Amino acid sequence: MKKHKNLLLFSCIILIMIISACNPNRQPFPSFPGSKTTNSSDAIGDQVGYQIIGIDAGAGIMKATHKAIEDYKLTDWTLVEGSSAAMTATLDKAIKNEEPIIITGWTPHWMFSKYDLKYLDDPKKSYGDAEEIHTLARKGLQKDDPTAYQFLDRFEWSSDEMGEMMVAIQAGTDPAVAAKDWAEAHADRVDEWTKGLKKANGNTLTLSYVAWDSEIASTNLMKYILENKLGYKVTALQVEAGPMFTGVANGDADATVAAWLPLTHADYWEKYKDKLDDLGPNMTGVKVGLVVPKYVNVDSIEDLQPQAAAK
Repeated sequence: MKKHKNLLLFSCIILIMIISACNPNRQPFPSFPGSKTTNSSDAIGDQVGYQIIGIDAGAGIMKATHKAIEDYKLTDWTLVEGSSAAMTATLDKAIKNEEPIIITGWTPHWMFSKYDLKYLDDPKKSYGDAEEIHTLARKGLQKDDPTAYQFLDRFEWSSDEMGEMMVAIQAGTDPAVAAKDWAEAHADRVDEWTKGLKKANGNTLTLSYVAWDSEIASTNLMKYILENKLGYKVTALQVEAGPMFTGVANGDADATVAAWLPLTHADYWEKYKDKLDDLGPNMTGVKVGLVVPKYVNVDSIEDLQPQAAAK
């Protein structure tokens, strides 16, 4: 008799579980830190500690992110300052553990080739529209050195082309070697930029740049071509964004191929634009914004808003 009672009890439990599973109004399982599933802005906020992982405080993307926090009323969120290297290291660790993370990101960048990432939609346009990377020269360079000026004016490439160099550098290839490899693999592109230009006879040229992966790639490529195809002696001067603009404006550097406009370097451009020659974009379709791994279930910055504010 006891055996039959136990069997009846077990059958009832199974029946209850089946009915519960079929109930369309049942509550979903909660998300926990490290889970790929996020059911609300509160869930993603809790999982990442209401932190957005940023880079150095003076970067234009950080200023834009502070604006985004204000525009979207993300009062509980904190923008963490650091460096590009620290940000990508934190991203790598999170992805290896399949944990959620929100970072400040930009394209071109090697991390988009290495990881499956996505931008969060920005309906309020806190980050503006697509950016461009411009080539800027000191006043007088066109007259003093028309060959260098014309070469720099011709230079333009795509984010995919730059990505080849960035991935190689990230994998451990020296930037100078990566530049040589790229130039040899894309001789037709190099010819487009150098065709018909008079070779220099050891003329010196200084290029300034910021220590971003994209600008390390482009500046090292310019240095290689100027030295090995056009006969220059080039100094590549790595500085912060402010000194990069100041140096070219004051004539301490001849040019830079690393100016992100109109957003990222807007303050420096407004301050020094009258002392600079803008040769135009060397890359278009550049983008900045908030970035997450594709497994994170948020699609817009609006998804980070508190539920009460979002309703």
